[in-house]
Amino acid sequence: MQLITGHQPVPDMCRGGVVAIGNFDGLHRGHQTLLAVAEAESVKLGRPWGVLSFEPHPRSFFRPDEPVFRLTPEALKARLLAALGASFMAVLPFDRDLSELSPEDFVIRHLVEGLQAAHVVMGYDFHFGKGRKGSPAIMAELGQKLGFGVTIVEQVTDEGDQHSPFSSSAIRQALRHGHVTAAARDLGYHWTVLGEVVKGDQRGRTIGFPTLNIVLEKGADPVRGIYAVRVRDADVQGAPIWAGAGYFGDRPTFDTGRTFLEVYLIGFEGDLYGHQVFVEFVDLIRPDKRFSSIDELVTQMKADCAAALKRLEAEDPITAFPLGRLQAEGRI
Repeated sequence: MQLITGHQPVPDMCRGGVVAIGNFDGLHRGHQTLLAVAEAESVKLGRPWGVLSFEPHPRSFFRPDEPVFRLTPEALKARLLAALGASFMAVLPFDRDLSELSPEDFVIRHLVEGLQAAHVVMGYDFHFGKGRKGSPAIMAELGQKLGFGVTIVEQVTDEGDQHSPFSSSAIRQALRHGHVTAAARDLGYHWTVLGEVVKGDQRGRTIGFPTLNIVLEKGADPVRGIYAVRVRDADVQGAPIWAGAGYFGDRPTFDTGRTFLEVYLIGFEGDLYGHQVFVEFVDLIRPDKRFSSIDELVTQMKADCAAALKRLEAEDPITAFPLGRLQAEGRI
């Protein structure tokens, strides 16, 4: 997949295709339906298909003091889109200039002159241009005026479900409350982070539980606690999948005042410093808590690892959806 960032020129191979436009945070099942529409249109037209998205998240630009809990930061989003078969991902810098463009100027500059889109696919609730004045109806009008096709995808829910459509906001809230399996059902895959393994303070080694310390993007905010996780080395094609117990929290027993993602890999011996790894959050084992002694913490950690392994052994991977199937096969 071709990644086009910033103001890079658009390669010829990415011009004249079908463009799905949106933030696509999470690439959840609603997004996957929209992307499937784009792919089907590309087959019909015999053109490539891809995505036009934005960095940073527009809310981060307008409210810089309020970090956004990103479900899929740019690097992970690119991996998922490539797994779904996208030919390109164009990422526009969301800055003052972009936010001040009228809907028509935005379309002319980035969809017509930049990507030379033959067809645009967007969701029923996506808005663009200054003041979010660009609507699906306006996109359809501009397409007719400027010579490209437009498909608007209506809200997507589970078949027969009269509840809310799939939503990135709802998935964030589910993760904040520890509803990991509910989030996975809406995502169509286990919520995953992609991050670099860095040296920590080596505290885990002193108590018999050496952990991977993984850097997360600012704003990540799942519930603090212990999780059953699966881990893969993102730098190695076909890498083994390791079972683990993951910790996200502030280490209340040690009063560190910092937030960590640490993973103990069950039965693993090796060194992954500097590697990028995927961590799949399969289920919440228990919420975070303070312990009165190190011995009490170690006893609980042994029980947590046993519970995580049991949960992972009993878990049926989400294979009914494209990303769930690819994730279960270790192909993302």
